Amino acid sequence: MPDWPDQVGPKVTNNITGTRHDRSLFENGSLLTRDKLGTITQGRQERLIVTAEPQTRRRRAGGRRGHADRSGTATIDQMPWRHVRNTDAPVEPLNADGVRAVHQGAMAILGDIGIEFLNAEARMILARAGCRIDGETVFMDADFVMEMVGHAPDSFTLTPRNPDRQLLIGENVLSFGNVSSPPNAWDMDRGKRPGDFETYQAFLKLTQYFNCIHFAGGYAPEPIDVHPSVRHLDCLYEKLTLTDKVAHAYSLGRERVEDVMEMVRIAGALTHEAFDASPRMYTNINSVSPLKHDFPMLDGAMRLARRGQPVVVTPFTLAGAMAPVTMSGAVALSLAEGLAAIALLQYINPGCPVAIGTFTSNVDMKSGAPAFGTPEYMRATQMAGQMARFYRLPIRSSGVCAANVPDGQAMWETSQSLWAAVQSGTNMVYHAAGWLEGGLIASPEKFVMDCEVLQQIQCYFEPALWSTSDEDIGLEAIREVGAGGHYFGCAHTQDRYQTAFYQPFLSDWRNFEAWQLDGGIWTAERAHRMYKRILAEFEAPPMDEAIREELQDFVARRKEEGGAPTDF
Repeated sequence: MPDWPDQVGPKVTNNITGTRHDRSLFENGSLLTRDKLGTITQGRQERLIVTAEPQTRRRRAGGRRGHADRSGTATIDQMPWRHVRNTDAPVEPLNADGVRAVHQGAMAILGDIGIEFLNAEARMILARAGCRIDGETVFMDADFVMEMVGHAPDSFTLTPRNPDRQLLIGENVLSFGNVSSPPNAWDMDRGKRPGDFETYQAFLKLTQYFNCIHFAGGYAPEPIDVHPSVRHLDCLYEKLTLTDKVAHAYSLGRERVEDVMEMVRIAGALTHEAFDASPRMYTNINSVSPLKHDFPMLDGAMRLARRGQPVVVTPFTLAGAMAPVTMSGAVALSLAEGLAAIALLQYINPGCPVAIGTFTSNVDMKSGAPAFGTPEYMRATQMAGQMARFYRLPIRSSGVCAANVPDGQAMWETSQSLWAAVQSGTNMVYHAAGWLEGGLIASPEKFVMDCEVLQQIQCYFEPALWSTSDEDIGLEAIREVGAGGHYFGCAHTQDRYQTAFYQPFLSDWRNFEAWQLDGGIWTAERAHRMYKRILAEFEAPPMDEAIREELQDFVARRKEEGGAPTDF
């Protein structure tokens, strides 16, 4: 949104649509007036003048809007990059007996039923630790699990190549990541289609552009036009050059994990010792619910753990299909699978950074299709967050929906899952922007729409919203205005109006007639135009040319060597 001129009356241009409109108080050409009874009405009798410093915004330090960190573009006026601190008390559905029951259920699964580890090295390590092994099934007693989990830190920092983008994972910090791993893309121009490299690059640009996105997750979408043997090389090169945020590696075999760690090391201009000394990137592994951990993910997780790089362990449990139909049973199963892998990693390298993930939802019992953003998903996420605090582990959840296009269903389901993340005390929110069709589609329109919600969540946690200083209580303003007056023109408002409230970059707050006169553009269409504008103006973050060349040389050499095998 452009800076306001001296008065609200003159015409101004909308940055996104290119249309011009009268910036009256309601931005619809009507003016605010007061009748003799003191009632606020719309008419054309008196113009309410709001003065401001010419072409200048006066901002409080750390205000709710800002120009900082906008990736060199001016498409939107977004909030600055910052850690989001969740200062609300978490929702805790379980009482003490409930926590104990879920914990005992998870321990019984680990000790009596067991988890299959489809990785011989992992089984050998756990046998050495004293666990009972029967074929590929590992049994862990509760004392061993709790001892190992006790080694895990309750928070850690991730430092990407740009140290200004460092993330704290844990405490009450809430971080958002882009949609990851869908095989398809959808936009309003081309509809649904398989993922490709050009679309993958576009999503990286959105990931870098939006300050409310804190880390770069997996591929969005999966670029199937690049051969799987070298896909990780091309994708990580783009991720490390088009973004300067914390990067993710897929745990899909030795070569992919080792290559990504080396590329992150090069991008950060780090020695091998400096890379190993602190977290620089991360991986996420999923169990094969129910009750299995596969070979490549365990292999990658162990490699990262040995070098002190974080591993997020996220079982994917769908109640009624891959887990018990009850939420407590599904959460207990999910915890057992997650804690089993965390125990292994802590035995390998006590104190290595880990987080436990929750991805427990339900299925549509009529069709078997996954459902997300449901009441059950929300409760399961809250329960998992409560249990993560019991184990003193950072927690990851997700911003998800089952909708097929960026419509109302998409937004209410995603909003419910995002607020479940807030309520659960989540630290890392995967898939926070751009997710559709249960994770099978990445949509740029949905990405932009979700970022509007993420900014509103960020604004919700601005300390200024609940400040109770004498100035904020505003007794002098209340005395000045008196009974039946209005606050538009008083000094208290004039000093604060530009930064007092959240200002959307996508939402349209005009009335119906003004919206209709301006073309009647629905939200998804506005988001479509906005993402196109962002891509057109995008500027990649700076990178030293010598580092870029070293990355290019590494990618070229690894391609000559054949990249990664495509069979395990």
